[in-house]
Amino acid sequence: MTRPTLLIALCLLLLPLPALARLAGPLQVGQPGQVRDLAQIRSSQVLRVLVNQSRNSSGEVQGQAIGVEYHRLRAFEHYLNGHARDGQEITLKIIPKSKDQLLGALSRGEGDLVAPGELLDFKPSHAISPSDPIVDDVPLLLVGIKGERRFSRFEQLSGRTVALTTGSAAGAAVNMINQKLALRKLPAVKIEWVDPSLAVEDVLEMVQAGIFHLTIVERPIAERWATLMPKLRFDRKVLVSEPAAMRWYVRRDASMLRASIDRFLLSYKAPSDQDVAFERVYRRLYRVHYPLARADRQKLEKLRPILQKHARQQGMDWLNLAALAFKESTLDPDARGTGGATGLLQITPSAAQRVGVNNIQNVDNNVQAGAKYLAMIRRKFFSSPKLNERERMAFVLAAYNMGPERVQGMRAEARRRGLNPDQWFFQVERIAMEQVGMGAVSYVNSVNKYYLAFDRERDSLEPVKPKLVSRK
Repeated sequence: MTRPTLLIALCLLLLPLPALARLAGPLQVGQPGQVRDLAQIRSSQVLRVLVNQSRNSSGEVQGQAIGVEYHRLRAFEHYLNGHARDGQEITLKIIPKSKDQLLGALSRGEGDLVAPGELLDFKPSHAISPSDPIVDDVPLLLVGIKGERRFSRFEQLSGRTVALTTGSAAGAAVNMINQKLALRKLPAVKIEWVDPSLAVEDVLEMVQAGIFHLTIVERPIAERWATLMPKLRFDRKVLVSEPAAMRWYVRRDASMLRASIDRFLLSYKAPSDQDVAFERVYRRLYRVHYPLARADRQKLEKLRPILQKHARQQGMDWLNLAALAFKESTLDPDARGTGGATGLLQITPSAAQRVGVNNIQNVDNNVQAGAKYLAMIRRKFFSSPKLNERERMAFVLAAYNMGPERVQGMRAEARRRGLNPDQWFFQVERIAMEQVGMGAVSYVNSVNKYYLAFDRERDSLEPVKPKLVSRK
Protein backbone atom coordinates (compact mmCIF):
# COMPACT_ATOMS: atom_id res chain seq x y z
CA MET A 1 0.00 0.00 0.00
CA THR A 2 1.41 3.41 -0.97
CA ARG A 3 1.90 6.10 1.66
CA PRO A 4 -0.94 8.41 0.34
CA THR A 5 -3.34 5.47 0.16
CA LEU A 6 -2.42 4.48 3.72
CA LEU A 7 -3.07 8.01 4.97
CA ILE A 8 -6.48 8.10 3.26
CA ALA A 9 -7.40 4.74 4.80
CA LEU A 10 -6.38 5.91 8.27
CA CYS A 11 -8.48 9.07 7.90
CA LEU A 12 -11.49 7.06 6.87
CA LEU A 13 -11.09 4.81 9.90
CA LEU A 14 -11.10 7.85 12.18
CA LEU A 15 -14.37 9.23 10.81
CA PRO A 16 -17.44 8.61 13.01
CA LEU A 17 -19.64 5.84 11.62
CA PRO A 18 -23.44 5.99 11.65
CA ALA A 19 -25.18 3.62 14.05
CA LEU A 20 -26.92 1.49 11.45
CA ALA A 21 -28.12 -2.02 12.18
CA ARG A 22 -28.82 -3.04 8.59
CA LEU A 23 -29.02 -1.81 5.03
CA ALA A 24 -32.65 -0.81 4.67
CA GLY A 25 -32.72 0.02 0.97
CA PRO A 26 -30.71 1.02 -2.07
CA LEU A 27 -28.15 3.78 -1.95
CA GLN A 28 -29.57 7.29 -2.12
CA VAL A 29 -27.62 8.25 -5.22
CA GLY A 30 -28.33 6.38 -8.44
CA GLN A 31 -27.99 7.03 -12.15
CA PRO A 32 -30.07 10.16 -12.91
CA GLY A 33 -33.18 9.59 -14.98
CA GLN A 34 -34.86 12.12 -17.25
CA VAL A 35 -35.68 15.37 -15.44
CA ARG A 36 -39.32 16.44 -15.75
CA ASP A 37 -39.81 20.13 -15.15
CA LEU A 38 -43.18 21.84 -14.85
CA ALA A 39 -43.82 21.92 -18.61
CA GLN A 40 -43.40 18.14 -18.93
CA ILE A 41 -45.47 17.58 -15.78
CA ARG A 42 -48.31 19.72 -17.16
CA SER A 43 -48.10 17.89 -20.48
CA SER A 44 -48.40 14.49 -18.74
CA GLN A 45 -51.05 15.90 -16.34
CA VAL A 46 -49.47 13.90 -13.50
CA LEU A 47 -47.22 15.11 -10.69
CA ARG A 48 -45.44 12.11 -9.19
CA VAL A 49 -44.91 12.69 -5.48
CA LEU A 50 -42.59 10.48 -3.47
CA VAL A 51 -43.83 10.38 0.12
CA ASN A 52 -42.58 8.87 3.32
CA GLN A 53 -44.31 5.67 4.41
CA SER A 54 -46.21 7.28 7.25
CA ARG A 55 -49.90 7.72 7.89
CA ASN A 56 -48.97 10.90 9.79
CA SER A 57 -47.76 12.62 6.65
CA SER A 58 -49.54 11.14 3.65
CA GLY A 59 -52.63 9.17 4.65
CA GLU A 60 -56.22 9.39 3.42
CA VAL A 61 -59.10 7.51 5.06
CA GLN A 62 -62.33 7.03 3.10
CA GLY A 63 -61.92 10.31 1.24
CA GLN A 64 -60.71 12.29 4.25
CA ALA A 65 -57.14 13.54 4.38
CA ILE A 66 -55.50 12.75 7.71
CA GLY A 67 -51.89 13.35 6.73
CA VAL A 68 -50.34 16.76 7.34
CA GLU A 69 -48.31 16.56 4.15
CA TYR A 70 -51.30 15.21 2.24
CA HIS A 71 -53.24 18.41 3.05
CA ARG A 72 -50.31 20.49 1.84
CA LEU A 73 -49.86 18.45 -1.34
CA ARG A 74 -53.55 18.75 -2.23
CA ALA A 75 -53.30 22.49 -1.72
CA PHE A 76 -50.26 22.56 -4.04
CA GLU A 77 -52.21 20.57 -6.64
CA HIS A 78 -55.01 23.17 -6.40
CA TYR A 79 -52.44 25.99 -6.68
CA LEU A 80 -50.91 24.50 -9.83
CA ASN A 81 -54.31 23.96 -11.41
CA GLY A 82 -55.28 27.54 -10.62
CA HIS A 83 -52.51 28.58 -13.00
CA ALA A 84 -53.15 25.90 -15.63
CA ARG A 85 -54.18 26.37 -19.23
CA ASP A 86 -57.21 24.50 -20.51
CA GLY A 87 -56.60 20.76 -20.58
CA GLN A 88 -53.45 20.92 -18.46
CA GLU A 89 -54.87 20.24 -15.01
CA ILE A 90 -52.56 18.13 -12.89
CA THR A 91 -53.43 15.22 -10.62
CA LEU A 92 -51.15 13.83 -7.93
CA LYS A 93 -49.74 10.34 -8.08
CA ILE A 94 -48.64 9.40 -4.56
CA ILE A 95 -45.68 7.00 -4.46
CA PRO A 96 -44.87 5.73 -0.94
CA LYS A 97 -41.24 4.79 -0.24
CA SER A 98 -39.29 4.12 2.91
CA LYS A 99 -37.72 7.35 4.08
CA ASP A 100 -34.14 6.34 3.37
CA GLN A 101 -35.07 5.57 -0.28
CA LEU A 102 -36.82 8.83 -1.14
CA LEU A 103 -33.89 10.85 -2.46
CA GLY A 104 -32.48 7.89 -4.35
CA ALA A 105 -35.82 7.38 -6.08
CA LEU A 106 -35.95 11.09 -6.96
CA SER A 107 -32.42 10.96 -8.34
CA ARG A 108 -33.37 7.95 -10.50
CA GLY A 109 -36.35 9.81 -11.94
CA GLU A 110 -39.02 7.69 -10.22
CA GLY A 111 -40.79 10.83 -9.05
CA ASP A 112 -40.83 14.59 -9.56
CA LEU A 113 -41.07 15.75 -5.95
CA VAL A 114 -40.16 14.37 -2.53
CA ALA A 115 -42.46 15.35 0.33
CA PRO A 116 -41.11 13.51 3.39
CA GLY A 117 -43.22 15.18 6.08
CA GLU A 118 -40.27 14.79 8.46
CA LEU A 119 -36.74 16.13 8.73
CA LEU A 120 -34.54 14.56 6.10
CA ASP A 121 -30.81 14.11 6.61
CA PHE A 122 -29.95 15.80 3.32
CA LYS A 123 -26.38 16.22 2.15
CA PRO A 124 -25.81 18.99 -0.44
CA SER A 125 -26.00 17.45 -3.88
CA HIS A 126 -25.41 18.57 -7.45
CA ALA A 127 -28.49 16.59 -8.50
CA ILE A 128 -31.12 17.53 -5.89
CA SER A 129 -32.43 20.89 -4.74
CA PRO A 130 -34.33 21.56 -1.49
CA SER A 131 -37.29 23.93 -1.38
CA ASP A 132 -37.58 26.87 0.94
CA PRO A 133 -38.53 25.75 4.47
CA ILE A 134 -42.01 24.32 4.87
CA VAL A 135 -41.67 24.44 8.65
CA ASP A 136 -38.58 26.15 10.04
CA ASP A 137 -36.75 25.66 13.33
CA VAL A 138 -38.04 22.14 13.99
CA PRO A 139 -36.38 20.57 17.03
CA LEU A 140 -36.09 16.87 17.79
CA LEU A 141 -37.76 15.83 21.04
CA LEU A 142 -36.83 13.01 23.37
CA VAL A 143 -40.07 11.12 24.04
CA GLY A 144 -40.76 8.67 26.85
CA ILE A 145 -43.74 7.60 28.92
CA LYS A 146 -45.13 9.35 31.96
CA GLY A 147 -44.13 7.71 35.21
CA GLU A 148 -40.68 6.68 34.03
CA ARG A 149 -37.47 8.60 34.68
CA ARG A 150 -37.21 12.09 33.21
CA PHE A 151 -34.04 13.38 31.55
CA SER A 152 -32.70 16.91 31.55
CA ARG A 153 -29.15 16.47 30.15
CA PHE A 154 -27.88 14.35 27.27
CA GLU A 155 -25.28 12.76 29.55
CA GLN A 156 -28.14 11.00 31.35
CA LEU A 157 -28.89 9.08 28.16
CA SER A 158 -25.56 7.27 28.41
CA GLY A 159 -26.14 3.52 28.08
CA ARG A 160 -29.84 3.97 27.28
CA THR A 161 -31.58 2.68 24.15
CA VAL A 162 -33.70 4.78 21.80
CA ALA A 163 -35.97 3.23 19.17
CA LEU A 164 -35.77 4.92 15.76
CA THR A 165 -37.32 4.32 12.36
CA THR A 166 -35.06 3.77 9.39
CA GLY A 167 -33.95 7.08 7.93
CA SER A 168 -34.76 9.05 11.09
CA ALA A 169 -32.90 12.36 11.30
CA ALA A 170 -32.31 11.48 14.94
CA GLY A 171 -29.75 8.87 13.89
CA ALA A 172 -27.18 11.52 13.04
CA ALA A 173 -28.10 13.46 16.20
CA VAL A 174 -27.49 10.41 18.39
CA ASN A 175 -24.13 9.86 16.70
CA MET A 176 -23.14 13.42 17.64
CA ILE A 177 -24.26 12.82 21.23
CA ASN A 178 -22.19 9.64 21.31
CA GLN A 179 -19.10 11.53 20.22
CA LYS A 180 -19.58 13.89 23.18
CA LEU A 181 -20.16 10.96 25.53
CA ALA A 182 -16.98 9.30 24.26
CA LEU A 183 -14.99 12.41 25.20
CA ARG A 184 -16.37 12.00 28.74
CA LYS A 185 -15.58 8.27 28.64
CA LEU A 186 -19.27 7.43 29.06
CA PRO A 187 -21.11 4.54 27.39
CA ALA A 188 -22.83 5.41 24.13
CA VAL A 189 -26.55 5.77 23.54
CA LYS A 190 -27.77 2.62 21.80
CA ILE A 191 -30.02 2.82 18.76
CA GLU A 192 -32.61 0.14 18.14
CA TRP A 193 -33.50 0.46 14.47
CA VAL A 194 -37.06 -0.77 14.46
CA ASP A 195 -38.71 -3.12 12.00
CA PRO A 196 -39.44 -1.46 8.60
CA SER A 197 -43.16 -2.18 9.05
CA LEU A 198 -43.24 0.56 11.71
CA ALA A 199 -43.70 4.27 10.98
CA VAL A 200 -42.91 7.04 13.44
CA GLU A 201 -46.48 7.02 14.80
CA ASP A 202 -46.22 3.26 15.42
CA VAL A 203 -43.08 3.78 17.49
CA LEU A 204 -44.83 6.47 19.53
CA GLU A 205 -47.71 4.08 20.15
CA MET A 206 -45.29 1.39 21.31
CA VAL A 207 -43.57 3.89 23.62
CA GLN A 208 -46.92 4.72 25.18
CA ALA A 209 -47.53 0.99 25.63
CA GLY A 210 -44.15 0.52 27.33
CA ILE A 211 -42.78 -1.79 24.63
CA PHE A 212 -40.11 0.79 23.75
CA HIS A 213 -38.91 3.18 26.46
CA LEU A 214 -37.52 6.09 24.47
CA THR A 215 -37.63 7.52 20.99
CA ILE A 216 -36.71 10.81 19.32
CA VAL A 217 -39.21 12.54 17.05
CA GLU A 218 -39.73 15.90 15.37
CA ARG A 219 -41.67 18.16 17.75
CA PRO A 220 -44.68 18.85 15.46
CA ILE A 221 -45.19 15.11 14.96
CA ALA A 222 -44.77 14.28 18.64
CA GLU A 223 -47.19 16.99 19.72
CA ARG A 224 -49.77 15.99 17.12
CA TRP A 225 -49.89 12.38 18.28
CA ALA A 226 -49.76 13.34 21.95
CA THR A 227 -53.35 14.59 21.59
CA LEU A 228 -54.28 10.92 21.10
CA MET A 229 -51.61 9.34 23.29
CA PRO A 230 -51.79 11.19 26.61
CA LYS A 231 -49.25 8.97 28.35
CA LEU A 232 -46.39 10.28 26.23
CA ARG A 233 -43.84 12.49 27.99
CA PHE A 234 -41.52 15.04 26.38
CA ASP A 235 -38.12 15.79 27.91
CA ARG A 236 -37.72 19.25 26.40
CA LYS A 237 -34.62 20.15 28.39
CA VAL A 238 -32.48 17.59 26.55
CA LEU A 239 -30.95 19.30 23.53
CA VAL A 240 -30.89 16.46 21.01
CA SER A 241 -29.73 18.64 18.12
CA GLU A 242 -30.04 22.13 16.71
CA PRO A 243 -33.46 22.81 15.12
CA ALA A 244 -33.65 22.29 11.36
CA ALA A 245 -36.14 22.91 8.56
CA MET A 246 -38.62 20.54 6.96
CA ARG A 247 -38.49 20.89 3.17
CA TRP A 248 -39.61 19.38 -0.11
CA TYR A 249 -37.03 18.25 -2.68
CA VAL A 250 -36.87 18.29 -6.49
CA ARG A 251 -34.26 17.55 -9.10
CA ARG A 252 -31.93 20.54 -9.46
CA ASP A 253 -32.72 20.93 -13.18
CA ALA A 254 -36.47 21.23 -12.43
CA SER A 255 -36.11 24.95 -11.78
CA MET A 256 -39.67 25.93 -12.76
CA LEU A 257 -41.16 23.30 -10.45
CA ARG A 258 -38.92 24.49 -7.63
CA ALA A 259 -39.94 28.12 -8.23
CA SER A 260 -43.65 27.14 -8.19
CA ILE A 261 -43.18 25.29 -4.91
CA ASP A 262 -41.49 28.26 -3.26
CA ARG A 263 -44.18 30.67 -4.47
CA PHE A 264 -46.88 28.32 -3.16
CA LEU A 265 -45.21 28.00 0.23
CA LEU A 266 -45.13 31.80 0.67
CA SER A 267 -48.93 31.91 0.83
CA TYR A 268 -49.84 28.47 2.17
CA LYS A 269 -51.44 28.26 5.59
CA ALA A 270 -52.56 24.97 7.09
CA PRO A 271 -56.36 24.81 7.43
CA SER A 272 -57.62 25.39 10.94
CA ASP A 273 -59.57 22.12 10.83
CA GLN A 274 -56.62 20.11 9.53
CA ASP A 275 -56.62 17.66 12.44
CA VAL A 276 -60.37 17.19 12.83
CA ALA A 277 -60.61 14.10 10.63
CA PHE A 278 -57.28 12.81 11.96
CA GLU A 279 -58.47 12.95 15.57
CA ARG A 280 -61.91 11.55 14.74
CA VAL A 281 -60.42 8.56 12.88
CA TYR A 282 -57.71 7.69 15.39
CA ARG A 283 -59.53 8.43 18.64
CA ARG A 284 -61.82 5.44 18.04
CA LEU A 285 -59.00 3.05 17.23
CA TYR A 286 -57.67 0.27 19.39
CA ARG A 287 -54.23 1.13 20.73
CA VAL A 288 -51.75 -1.51 21.78
CA HIS A 289 -51.10 -2.42 25.38
CA TYR A 290 -47.99 -3.84 26.99
CA PRO A 291 -48.25 -7.60 26.31
CA LEU A 292 -45.44 -8.74 28.61
CA ALA A 293 -46.71 -7.72 32.03
CA ARG A 294 -46.22 -10.36 34.69
CA ALA A 295 -49.78 -11.73 34.54
CA ASP A 296 -49.71 -11.89 30.73
CA ARG A 297 -46.33 -13.63 30.74
CA GLN A 298 -47.77 -16.24 33.07
CA LYS A 299 -50.75 -16.77 30.75
CA LEU A 300 -48.43 -17.05 27.75
CA GLU A 301 -46.17 -19.53 29.55
CA LYS A 302 -49.19 -21.71 30.28
CA LEU A 303 -50.43 -21.56 26.69
CA ARG A 304 -47.02 -21.85 25.02
CA PRO A 305 -47.03 -25.66 24.49
CA ILE A 306 -50.41 -25.52 22.70
CA LEU A 307 -49.45 -22.53 20.58
CA GLN A 308 -46.10 -24.05 19.66
CA LYS A 309 -47.62 -27.43 18.78
CA HIS A 310 -50.19 -26.10 16.33
CA ALA A 311 -47.89 -23.44 14.90
CA ARG A 312 -45.29 -26.14 14.21
CA GLN A 313 -47.87 -28.36 12.51
CA GLN A 314 -48.87 -25.51 10.18
CA GLY A 315 -45.33 -24.26 9.53
CA MET A 316 -45.84 -21.01 11.40
CA ASP A 317 -43.96 -19.00 14.00
CA TRP A 318 -45.75 -19.61 17.29
CA LEU A 319 -45.28 -15.97 18.26
CA ASN A 320 -47.58 -15.00 15.39
CA LEU A 321 -50.30 -17.10 17.03
CA ALA A 322 -49.44 -15.61 20.42
CA ALA A 323 -49.70 -12.06 19.02
CA LEU A 324 -53.03 -12.83 17.36
CA ALA A 325 -54.34 -14.40 20.57
CA PHE A 326 -53.32 -11.34 22.60
CA LYS A 327 -55.08 -9.05 20.15
CA GLU A 328 -58.22 -11.17 19.90
CA SER A 329 -58.70 -12.26 23.51
CA THR A 330 -55.82 -10.93 25.64
CA LEU A 331 -54.94 -14.62 26.05
CA ASP A 332 -58.30 -15.47 27.64
CA PRO A 333 -59.51 -18.94 26.51
CA ASP A 334 -63.04 -18.11 27.70
CA ALA A 335 -63.40 -14.91 25.66
CA ARG A 336 -66.63 -14.50 23.70
CA GLY A 337 -67.03 -12.21 20.73
CA THR A 338 -69.66 -11.29 18.17
CA GLY A 339 -71.05 -13.67 15.57
CA GLY A 340 -70.18 -16.74 17.60
CA ALA A 341 -66.44 -15.99 17.70
CA THR A 342 -64.94 -17.67 20.70
CA GLY A 343 -61.77 -18.57 22.52
CA LEU A 344 -58.16 -17.50 22.24
CA LEU A 345 -58.23 -16.83 18.51
CA GLN A 346 -61.89 -15.75 18.34
CA ILE A 347 -62.67 -18.17 15.55
CA THR A 348 -66.28 -18.90 14.60
CA PRO A 349 -67.78 -22.42 14.50
CA SER A 350 -68.36 -22.13 10.74
CA ALA A 351 -64.72 -21.19 10.07
CA ALA A 352 -63.55 -24.04 12.32
CA GLN A 353 -65.75 -26.52 10.48
CA ARG A 354 -64.21 -25.45 7.16
CA VAL A 355 -60.91 -26.85 8.40
CA GLY A 356 -62.45 -29.92 10.05
CA VAL A 357 -62.40 -28.91 13.72
CA ASN A 358 -65.33 -29.11 16.12
CA ASN A 359 -65.83 -28.18 19.80
CA ILE A 360 -63.83 -24.96 19.68
CA GLN A 361 -64.70 -24.32 23.32
CA ASN A 362 -61.77 -26.62 24.03
CA VAL A 363 -58.52 -24.59 24.14
CA ASP A 364 -56.50 -27.07 22.11
CA ASN A 365 -59.20 -27.31 19.44
CA ASN A 366 -59.63 -23.55 19.35
CA VAL A 367 -55.94 -22.97 18.65
CA GLN A 368 -55.87 -25.86 16.18
CA ALA A 369 -58.83 -24.43 14.26
CA GLY A 370 -57.35 -20.93 14.20
CA ALA A 371 -53.94 -22.13 13.07
CA LYS A 372 -55.41 -24.37 10.36
CA TYR A 373 -57.68 -21.59 9.15
CA LEU A 374 -54.75 -19.16 8.91
CA ALA A 375 -52.73 -21.82 7.08
CA MET A 376 -55.60 -22.40 4.64
CA ILE A 377 -55.78 -18.68 3.84
CA ARG A 378 -52.02 -18.59 3.36
CA ARG A 379 -52.02 -21.67 1.11
CA LYS A 380 -54.98 -20.68 -1.09
CA PHE A 381 -54.37 -16.95 -1.46
CA PHE A 382 -50.89 -15.88 -0.36
CA SER A 383 -48.47 -18.67 -1.25
CA SER A 384 -46.63 -16.68 -3.93
CA PRO A 385 -42.83 -16.73 -3.53
CA LYS A 386 -42.89 -12.99 -4.30
CA LEU A 387 -44.13 -12.36 -0.76
CA ASN A 388 -41.62 -12.26 2.07
CA GLU A 389 -42.81 -13.98 5.24
CA ARG A 390 -43.61 -10.79 7.19
CA GLU A 391 -45.73 -9.40 4.37
CA ARG A 392 -47.34 -12.80 3.83
CA MET A 393 -48.44 -12.89 7.46
CA ALA A 394 -49.79 -9.33 7.21
CA PHE A 395 -51.94 -10.31 4.23
CA VAL A 396 -53.14 -13.44 6.05
CA LEU A 397 -54.11 -11.36 9.08
CA ALA A 398 -55.95 -8.84 6.90
CA ALA A 399 -57.81 -11.71 5.25
CA TYR A 400 -58.57 -13.28 8.64
CA ASN A 401 -60.13 -9.96 9.63
CA MET A 402 -62.11 -9.00 6.51
CA GLY A 403 -62.03 -11.94 4.10
CA PRO A 404 -59.41 -13.06 1.56
CA GLU A 405 -61.42 -12.10 -1.54
CA ARG A 406 -61.65 -8.50 -0.39
CA VAL A 407 -57.91 -8.38 0.28
CA GLN A 408 -57.18 -9.81 -3.16
CA GLY A 409 -59.36 -7.10 -4.66
CA MET A 410 -57.31 -4.49 -2.79
CA ARG A 411 -54.11 -5.98 -4.16
CA ALA A 412 -55.52 -5.71 -7.69
CA GLU A 413 -56.42 -2.05 -7.10
CA ALA A 414 -52.94 -1.40 -5.67
CA ARG A 415 -51.38 -2.88 -8.80
CA ARG A 416 -53.61 -0.70 -10.98
CA ARG A 417 -52.55 2.40 -9.03
CA GLY A 418 -48.84 1.65 -9.30
CA LEU A 419 -48.46 0.53 -5.68
CA ASN A 420 -46.71 -2.69 -4.73
CA PRO A 421 -49.38 -5.44 -4.53
CA ASP A 422 -46.94 -7.71 -2.68
CA GLN A 423 -46.46 -5.29 0.23
CA TRP A 424 -49.24 -4.77 2.77
CA PHE A 425 -47.56 -2.20 5.00
CA PHE A 426 -47.85 1.33 3.55
CA GLN A 427 -48.82 0.00 0.10
CA VAL A 428 -51.94 -2.21 -0.10
CA GLU A 429 -52.97 -0.87 3.31
CA ARG A 430 -53.44 2.53 1.61
CA ILE A 431 -56.21 0.97 -0.47
CA ALA A 432 -57.73 -0.54 2.68
CA MET A 433 -57.66 2.88 4.38
CA GLU A 434 -59.48 4.44 1.45
CA GLN A 435 -62.04 1.67 0.91
CA VAL A 436 -62.95 0.39 4.38
CA GLY A 437 -61.31 2.79 6.83
CA MET A 438 -58.67 2.28 9.49
CA GLY A 439 -60.25 -0.72 11.23
CA ALA A 440 -58.52 -3.48 9.27
CA VAL A 441 -55.28 -1.49 9.05
CA SER A 442 -55.27 -0.99 12.82
CA TYR A 443 -56.03 -4.70 13.32
CA VAL A 444 -53.02 -5.85 11.29
CA ASN A 445 -50.80 -3.18 12.85
CA SER A 446 -51.79 -4.17 16.38
CA VAL A 447 -51.03 -7.86 15.83
CA ASN A 448 -47.76 -6.89 14.14
CA LYS A 449 -46.73 -4.76 17.13
CA TYR A 450 -47.51 -7.55 19.57
CA TYR A 451 -45.48 -9.94 17.43
CA LEU A 452 -42.52 -7.55 17.43
CA ALA A 453 -42.84 -7.08 21.20
CA PHE A 454 -42.80 -10.85 21.73
CA ASP A 455 -40.00 -11.35 19.22
CA ARG A 456 -37.77 -8.91 21.13
CA GLU A 457 -38.18 -11.20 24.15
CA ARG A 458 -38.00 -14.48 22.25
CA ASP A 459 -35.08 -15.83 24.24
CA SER A 460 -36.90 -15.41 27.53
CA LEU A 461 -40.18 -16.71 26.10
CA GLU A 462 -38.56 -19.86 24.70
CA PRO A 463 -36.66 -21.46 27.58
CA VAL A 464 -33.73 -23.49 26.40
CA LYS A 465 -33.99 -27.13 27.35
CA PRO A 466 -31.04 -28.25 29.48
CA LYS A 467 -28.55 -30.36 27.61
CA LEU A 468 -28.15 -33.93 28.70
CA VAL A 469 -24.75 -34.56 30.20
CA SER A 470 -23.34 -37.92 29.29
CA ARG A 471 -21.96 -39.95 32.12
CA LYS A 472 -18.84 -41.94 31.61
